[in-house]
Amino acid sequence: MPYSQFTLSKVKEDFQLTTIEGTRFLPTSIEPIAPSTRLMAILEELPWAVAVDTEKARSEVIINPVLLEVRRIFKSSISVFSGEEFNVDINAGLNGVCDFLISLSREQLTVEAPAIVVVEAKKSDIKSGIGQCIAEMVAVQRFNSSKNKPIFSIYGSITSGTQWRFLKLEEQTVTIDLTDYPVPPVEQILGFLVWMVQQH
Repeated sequence: MPYSQFTLSKVKEDFQLTTIEGTRFLPTSIEPIAPSTRLMAILEELPWAVAVDTEKARSEVIINPVLLEVRRIFKSSISVFSGEEFNVDINAGLNGVCDFLISLSREQLTVEAPAIVVVEAKKSDIKSGIGQCIAEMVAVQRFNSSKNKPIFSIYGSITSGTQWRFLKLEEQTVTIDLTDYPVPPVEQILGFLVWMVQQH
């Protein structure tokens, strides 16, 4: 069963997860990060992506460029994967494609542990992607452990490109920040993503 088949209730039941809703786990002290001129030039096409309003357009024009900006900030010492097959435990349904995945490894040919952030792209209905995103976070947790590189906090985001919602998985507890953070401005989102990488 691919990740996309997981609803919030199913992922909680299958993996014995507890959810905490509405709690902001991102520190208010996180500094916004000014985007490069390169990213700003790409984001000039944002009205086109919104008008076309497909997941692919939003991924190409907004989400992927933002994640690659984070990679540039870390001088390519991390890797960003787009549309990667991530089959971790087929029997548990933890298989399929992750829209976006960030790993602390600089290797780009294959996903290496530890992976730390998953980003699920949705055209508009962010809520519908929560179960899928959590399933991918569980897969990352298990993947890291299987490679003997476990990390305590796995982060996730469901995003339409113009709205970003963030989650955190620690052991069996998922914290869901119910705030939808907008783009533009992109500075806050860059700050959040950079902070997530820095935690490890």
